Amino acid sequence: MTIETLRRALPDTISTKDLLLRAPVLGDADTMQRLADNVKIYRVLARLPHPYHREHAVDFITKMARTESEHAYAIVHDGDLVGVVGVHLESDLAPEIGYWLGEPHWGHGFATQSVIGLVAAIREIDSALAIRARALSSNLGSRRVLEKAGFTMTGERIDNCGPHKDVPLTFWALGGTVS
Repeated sequence: MTIETLRRALPDTISTKDLLLRAPVLGDADTMQRLADNVKIYRVLARLPHPYHREHAVDFITKMARTESEHAYAIVHDGDLVGVVGVHLESDLAPEIGYWLGEPHWGHGFATQSVIGLVAAIREIDSALAIRARALSSNLGSRRVLEKAGFTMTGERIDNCGPHKDVPLTFWALGGTVS
């Protein structure tokens, strides 16, 4: 299966027990900005700026959320945006799952449910496809999410770029061999 085939086959929405995963829309921008503008979130994510302005949310929604290399979902609980989950698609690498939740929504199982839901959607398209993820080694919450979703830690190394340069990262895989 090609990454292009996977990208085209991913569903527009995914439902879990408590959540709806759907495309981010401009109506999410204010809540996304409020939730993402948190130094605790910035410290554990590689691609989220801080401070996080409304313009960042609008750019993400309009230019990045659904592109050839990204397929992001707004995580919605009881009609409210609580975070974002998605899959990064590069032609020469296994798809990579990423996610974040607003701090008021930590500890409710939403990250685990959203990752399991996205993995299940990918598995419906290709049950043998390897999927990868990574987390800061110090981010025990994210590591637990990946374990609960069935990922296995494949290694650890020091990040060599970005806001987490010289910080240990753990790498995770689910099924198959990841590149």
